[in-house]
Amino acid sequence: MAKPRRNVKFPHRNQCGSAEGVYGDSNSIPTSPVKLTALPEDDDDKSLIKESDYEKKKQTFITRTIWTLVMIGIFFGAMAAGHLYILAIVTAVQVITFKEVIAIANVPSREKKLQFTKGLNWYFLATTMFYLYGESVIYYFKHIVVVDAFLGPLATHHRFLSFMLYVFGFVFFVATLKKGHYKFQFTQFAWTHMALYLLVVQAHFIINNIFEGMIWFFLPVSLVITNDIFAYICGITFGRTQLIKISPKKTVEGFVGAWIWTIIFGLGMTNLLMRYKYFICPVRDLGANAFTGLECSPNPVFLPHEYPIPVWLRPMVLGHQTIVVAPMQFHILAMATFASLIAPFGGFFASGLKRTFKLKDFGETIPGHGGITDRMDCQFIMGFFSYMYYQSFIATYAPVTVGDVLETVITSLSQEQQLEVVYGLQKYLVGQGIVNEKILECWNDLLQNGN
Repeated sequence: MAKPRRNVKFPHRNQCGSAEGVYGDSNSIPTSPVKLTALPEDDDDKSLIKESDYEKKKQTFITRTIWTLVMIGIFFGAMAAGHLYILAIVTAVQVITFKEVIAIANVPSREKKLQFTKGLNWYFLATTMFYLYGESVIYYFKHIVVVDAFLGPLATHHRFLSFMLYVFGFVFFVATLKKGHYKFQFTQFAWTHMALYLLVVQAHFIINNIFEGMIWFFLPVSLVITNDIFAYICGITFGRTQLIKISPKKTVEGFVGAWIWTIIFGLGMTNLLMRYKYFICPVRDLGANAFTGLECSPNPVFLPHEYPIPVWLRPMVLGHQTIVVAPMQFHILAMATFASLIAPFGGFFASGLKRTFKLKDFGETIPGHGGITDRMDCQFIMGFFSYMYYQSFIATYAPVTVGDVLETVITSLSQEQQLEVVYGLQKYLVGQGIVNEKILECWNDLLQNGN
């Protein structure tokens, strides 16, 4: 058996890229640079790699499909269960998206030295939600809130309380500024407020849409989803021209094709939803669901109207001079156009944000789909637009509501004047035969005995 040779060094590259000699000295024996080549892989190794990639893609596809079906089931289940469950989902989405976006700018090493950083972020979120949710509850349920002994004072002073809560947070932030960390702290302060405006405030208008009627929530959401699906289908089928550099896979053909299909979907879905009061009625009872239904006088926008057809269009409709259609069918054209041409820029904005911080996804909240923010980037601006459009062109306003009257009586009149209002209203109801006269007598007796 031959003895192993010692002190033998094999050729290899030094740090400068030249090949060293067998004695380790590149100057002693001149050699040419050694060309490094990868060893050829066996066919078995290549097949294993291909099989491994295939299995990963297959598993990702299965995971995405399962969770897509889960999300669809939760969504439609919540819609059938009632408005309260949809409100809970939207609230959860607000909180999670805020958490995901705030986490982008976090620097753990600095947060360890600044113990109040995360606490302030969540405090400002709670303050913002207290203000926004309070405004909605007071507006839509004024007839219940203002007459409650506990909620009444809160409703009266809600805006002042919200302002003071924010001021306390502001003062605490300034008081906790720490030398050497000013830039990080002010960056966190600005980042938090940006997230509150772009996510929490915009998403809150989706809640107002729910109160106005389930159709104003479902249609905007479904339009964005439909546009996203058909943008992908049309893009891989006809796409040739790049739309925007920040999202290289988006094409002009997919953008336009999705617009056309979103309008078609919007017209068909609107025609279906208008037939059910559960969708078109504003919610005044959070206990209602798809099985109990809702009752209301439909908004005129859902009732058929007769419109004259321009002369130049009559040959295209076989000479008909008028057309009967609900005004909502015209409004959905505007909403579908916004969902197709403007809302996607919310997604482009999110893509730019991720590229800035070199992120693939905002989080891993949904297996196979990334974070909640990745799925909701277009929904926020669409919900905001839907609320503004509804309030500007569709909402019907009653001159005076019961809640308005109660609020005026409670906040503007003394207790003696309030009793006079109640007594005068009772006398009127007795005179109309709606209320028995004995009730008025009992009321007077109770007041006298109480005094």
